[in-house]
Amino acid sequence: MAYEQEKQIAIAAVTQAALLCEAVRQGLVPQAIEKNDKSPVTIADYGAQAIVCKALATAFPADAVVGEEDTTDLRQPEAAPVLAAVTEQVQRLMPGTTDRDVLQSIDHGTGTVAPRYWTLDPIDGTKGFLRGDQYAIALALVEDGDLKVGVLGCPFLSFDGGETGLLLVAVRGEGTVMMPLSGGTPQPLTVAAADDRDHWRFVESVESGHGDQSQQSAIAQAVGITAPSMRMDSQAKYAAVAAGQAVLYLRLPSPKSPNYREKIWDHAAGVLVVEEAGGRVTDMHGKPLDFGSAARFPDNQGVVVSNGTIHDTVLAALGAGAPV
Repeated sequence: MAYEQEKQIAIAAVTQAALLCEAVRQGLVPQAIEKNDKSPVTIADYGAQAIVCKALATAFPADAVVGEEDTTDLRQPEAAPVLAAVTEQVQRLMPGTTDRDVLQSIDHGTGTVAPRYWTLDPIDGTKGFLRGDQYAIALALVEDGDLKVGVLGCPFLSFDGGETGLLLVAVRGEGTVMMPLSGGTPQPLTVAAADDRDHWRFVESVESGHGDQSQQSAIAQAVGITAPSMRMDSQAKYAAVAAGQAVLYLRLPSPKSPNYREKIWDHAAGVLVVEEAGGRVTDMHGKPLDFGSAARFPDNQGVVVSNGTIHDTVLAALGAGAPV
């Protein structure tokens, strides 16, 4: 099958990164969470990026990786304890790793958009991570601007009372599957059907600053969704749509930052997971998201994610300027 090696390498890397992130998160004391202390998150961010980039550099040395982190701060003398902590966490999964190895692997993720590249968010959903709530390790392969492989590791996610900790995997043209992060049989995913009113819900970010929640609510109501929104951190929102738990995810520009442009690593893996489950993703004007130009979408505004069948209705409501 196409991209089989890429898929398997990505699955293994994201799974290992999720193990590291959970080890760091479970070691947080309550005071650190209450104070929103970012240092443990930094350790997990850096460690997850080091693990994934090491796997990609070994298997696909010619591929660029566009990741969220770099080592500028980590190389400062005062950051030596943080670097030592990152290396210690990585060594648990990759014995023999040195500080130098960690720095080199993290900086492998400072590449630029190319004809073929990977994009990585080592921890998508920082505040969810700190709260012991939703976060994701998100990795995607892009070729000639088209998403080819997407992997979402969601350590705190569960659906319908099932096992907590899920891995979602999509390959272009091959569908989306979901399995426990702990291992198990992959199960095909399909978005909710148009007549599945039990899942006629929409998801949006927990953080109000990540979108325009009043407009998002108005658009949802305009297309017939009357239930309150499901608020989730990270690309777990894409997982909810792909798994048929919701029919719509809206991320419309915040009035506080109307010219904000989304980062590719915050969406790439989730987009493919939804599309291969039968859904549709565009910006708020109906244009495909541009993964072939830069680390931020140059000409896309907002993001609309749906089960597909309601997508044109949502876009029409946006174009009509639904009341806010």
